[in-house]
Amino acid sequence: MGRNVVVTGGGTGIGLATARRFAQNGDDVTIVGRRREVLVEAATELGPRVRPIACDLADPDAVESLLGDLPSRVDVLVNNAGSREIGVGAGPHAVVARWRGDFERNVLTAVLLTECVRDRLTPGSGRVVTVSSIAALRGAGSYGAAKAALHAWNHSLAAQLGPSGITANIVAPGTVAGTEFFGGRLDEAEAVRRSGRTLVGRIGVPDDVAAAVCFLASPDAGYLTGEILNVNGGELLGR
Repeated sequence: MGRNVVVTGGGTGIGLATARRFAQNGDDVTIVGRRREVLVEAATELGPRVRPIACDLADPDAVESLLGDLPSRVDVLVNNAGSREIGVGAGPHAVVARWRGDFERNVLTAVLLTECVRDRLTPGSGRVVTVSSIAALRGAGSYGAAKAALHAWNHSLAAQLGPSGITANIVAPGTVAGTEFFGGRLDEAEAVRRSGRTLVGRIGVPDDVAAAVCFLASPDAGYLTGEILNVNGGELLGR
């Protein structure tokens, strides 16, 4: 029997690739995100095992309303939703907007949903996998700080869930093409430059990260928890 899987930010990029892998494995997948039309398009592409639900995961009222639409048993929760706040202007108000935006979109989106469904996670085999970023380890202002906060939170989450046989781990990607993160900034020249910072001579694609997520969600990873799995082709080490 397939598992019940929830993937946030599942309409594009890494989330879409992750949802596709689970669905192809015979799991029932719920994809959650802010843009309903994007989610519906993704679910149509991925097939009948994938169900789209629109929700602003940084809004506690919206998350409470979402719970009635989620499975009563969650075997795998993938916290992938997140984005980078693009600050405009200078001064204290711009600083607050940038830092608050990055915290809400990257930390609260993961913490709120996880806390609300933790009693639904399957004892003995439940999995929580949260997608972070190389920015948490190399430093990148408010965005890197928000992703680093996920690392600290995951340590405590793993300790809380461990006695129930549920694992909690982090996947931290490096540069990944084929996502909305860079907008138009990841042109050919920038891709070549970033490829040169890796040890394998290329930047990542969403399926590279999805493969790591699915491994951590598998029975084979049952003795691995509280960890950060770096998926960056050696970009963290650099050349």
